[in-house]
Order: sequence, then structure tokens, then C-alpha cells
Amino acid sequence: MTTTGTREAEDRVFAALANAVRREVLRLLRERGPQPVQALADHFDMRRPSLSEHLKVLREAGLVSEQRSGRQRIYRLEAAPLAEVQDWLHPYERFWRDRLKGLGELLDHMPDDDHP
Repeated sequence: MTTTGTREAEDRVFAALANAVRREVLRLLRERGPQPVQALADHFDMRRPSLSEHLKVLREAGLVSEQRSGRQRIYRLEAAPLAEVQDWLHPYERFWRDRLKGLGELLDHMPDDDHP
């Protein structure tokens, strides 16, 4: 995949994760395994076509896959694109870990207020 193609794929993943409903769908699939659309829809106060739009965004981002079983559509979590998100976040985690470590060291060397 080209660099532009990679960026576009990453943008689709981040855009999909930007919505709370879609994050909740991913959580449900992670915790409960593959589920039909109706089982997922039962968790939300929205009409099924609205949820289907969210599932379409997740599918286009590669975060879920769809399998037809008779008249049902079963959705399954596809976690591989989340590794790209983790890779992108890693430098920021390291940044904050270093900052917090520095803060901890500073606090350890400060005198306590309750001792004159």
C-alpha cells in the first residue's frame, strides 16, 4: 500500500473510533464475540438503519467483518487495524510516562508541608 493509501486507511480507522456508538459496538464485539445486527441494535436507543450506518463505517475501516448466515448478518471484531492506532499512540504514551516520572521525582524531592 502506498503512503497515501496507508494514511487514508489510518484516517478511516481514526474517524470510525471518533464516534461513541462505534466504540461501544467494538466493545460489545470484543467482550461478547460475534453478534447479529439485532443483538447489537438492542443495546442502543436508535433505529436499526442508523446502527447499520455505524456498522458500515466500521466495516469500511476494517474494524469489523460481516458474515451472512441465512437472513442474519453476523458482525465480528477485526482488531488488526487497532495495532496501527497503538503504534501511532506509543510515542505519546512514552512522552507522558517520562513527564509523569519527572513529576514524581520532583515531588519526591520537595519538602513535606506538615514539617516546619
